[in-house]
Amino acid sequence: MTIADDDGFAEHLDQVLVGGREPVTIVIADYDPAWPARFEVERCRIATALGTLARRIDHVGSTAVPGLAAKPIIDIQVGVTLPQDPDEIVPPLVAEGYVLRVQEPDHVMLRTPDRDVHVHIWLLDPADEHRHLLLRNWLRANPDDRQRYEDLKRELATQQWDDMNYYARAKGDLIAEILERAEHGK
Repeated sequence: MTIADDDGFAEHLDQVLVGGREPVTIVIADYDPAWPARFEVERCRIATALGTLARRIDHVGSTAVPGLAAKPIIDIQVGVTLPQDPDEIVPPLVAEGYVLRVQEPDHVMLRTPDRDVHVHIWLLDPADEHRHLLLRNWLRANPDDRQRYEDLKRELATQQWDDMNYYARAKGDLIAEILERAEHGK
């Protein structure tokens, strides 16, 4: 499914996605207690590849929230010393076996060849790092919002998507609502 594109989102994707858009069927799996161990394996690979360039490596996204159903893709957020040149960050991760998927001025995303791990690196501004950690922590502590988020994800997974970024974007309003509550502790 393509969300109405009067704001240039499709054109943006065409500029930043390495390899172009990829039609996808979203699969939502019940929470798997093996996900944190998989994160730990990948955390070690990333830490070895980046050394002191990585100031923190966090498990984010739905697989980081016990009890939350999710796409079985481990999302990892790497905090780097800001600002950082992607030419310093990307090659060591590619050498470690990751594949570059997104290249934006402020963000790069690499993934495993099996597409079961996504590594996000915010290069210029730690605000997005904060937002992902805040959402993860809020969902861990708030079962009502966790359930609302899971329900939306399961509903959206019944649709076909021109690219996973459209699915992610479709969750945006609920995520913004949850983040607003989390920012104010309500």
